[in-house]
Amino acid sequence: MRVAIVHDWLTGMRGGEKCLEVFCEIFPEADIFTLLHLPGTVSKIIESHSIRTSPIQYIPGAGSRYRYLLPVMPLAVGMLDLSGYDFILSSSHCVAKGARGDDSAFHLCYCYTPMRYAWSGYDDYFGGNRVRGAAQWVIPRVMKSLRRWDAESNRGVHEFVAISHTVADRIRRHYGRESDVVYPPVDTERFRPGGRAEDYYLMVSAFAPYKKVDVAVEAFNRLGRPLRVVGRGQDFERVRGMGKSNVEFLGWQDDNALAGLYAGCRAFIFPGVEDFGITPLEAQACGRPVIALGEGGALETVIAANRDEYSLPPGVSRWEDLGENPGGPTGLFFRRPEAEDVAEAVLAFEKNEDIFRPEAARRQAERFCRDTFKNAVRERFMSGWKAHGERILPRASV
Repeated sequence: MRVAIVHDWLTGMRGGEKCLEVFCEIFPEADIFTLLHLPGTVSKIIESHSIRTSPIQYIPGAGSRYRYLLPVMPLAVGMLDLSGYDFILSSSHCVAKGARGDDSAFHLCYCYTPMRYAWSGYDDYFGGNRVRGAAQWVIPRVMKSLRRWDAESNRGVHEFVAISHTVADRIRRHYGRESDVVYPPVDTERFRPGGRAEDYYLMVSAFAPYKKVDVAVEAFNRLGRPLRVVGRGQDFERVRGMGKSNVEFLGWQDDNALAGLYAGCRAFIFPGVEDFGITPLEAQACGRPVIALGEGGALETVIAANRDEYSLPPGVSRWEDLGENPGGPTGLFFRRPEAEDVAEAVLAFEKNEDIFRPEAARRQAERFCRDTFKNAVRERFMSGWKAHGERILPRASV
């Protein structure tokens, strides 16, 4: 079986690349196809594979400004030559699922979300005062075209696997397709409890609009509590300019430093709607509670003390279906991605801090460990491949 793995771009080790790394272990002989590869930015496991790129690789400046090439990405992914491959595994949050192979090839998409810019995150990226001038006319038309392409391109996918029930619901709404759910992994070996908590709160995030880093900063400006923020991104300078002296911006940190920051924080702050959200699980792996917006992926990964006050994730009939934790709650939810709500949740947490136990948080994270993910996703890939073979055999014999 010849396997091709299609990943949107290889420019850093984020949550999708942690999944891709496991896919590379499952299929050690697979070739990787991607729009753009910046050598040295992903793990040795990924780099050890044959990596083939699209014409975007050769556009001057693409390495730092590739997101501006979004309108041509559907064309670029269609230019990847996947002929001769039996199994196409697209690892997709943007256009990777639009790759095409032979008619007989099996295409399974592990979907992080339908294209966020065009669907669920459109207002975060382009709403308000973020777009001005001619772009106010151009962007809505470009996004309409991208939504049409995104909806049509899912027809080339035989089966979808979603990273969460939240994403499975988006796939159902935007594509009219059903999908199984296999949660991404957290590295419970690297992220472990370590000593007593210190007097600071922590946020770890790219500075993208939908992450709501600015909301957390404004909340802690009001509270005056120490907040440490790990990460960088397009909104970094703007948000850093908002922060008062109690807010410390650390940029990106390596995994060892990050593990220490997680283990030492009083609680982890998570104010955005995420597809899944690996950072709350990394914090819980280090024994720390999470104060999160009660929407999106956090509903599936945090056992909040007040979760009975919140709506169940789409497709889930009971909270117990997401797992029980006899050690007690691992966090607290708040309702709106607003500074006032974050601040109120922090104060509520401080009043009840003694109910959150490190061993409960650790136990919750272990449910999402790397080995569990690897076994579950391998089984799902192989069952899909087997079913595809059974479907095409009758056609081949006609």
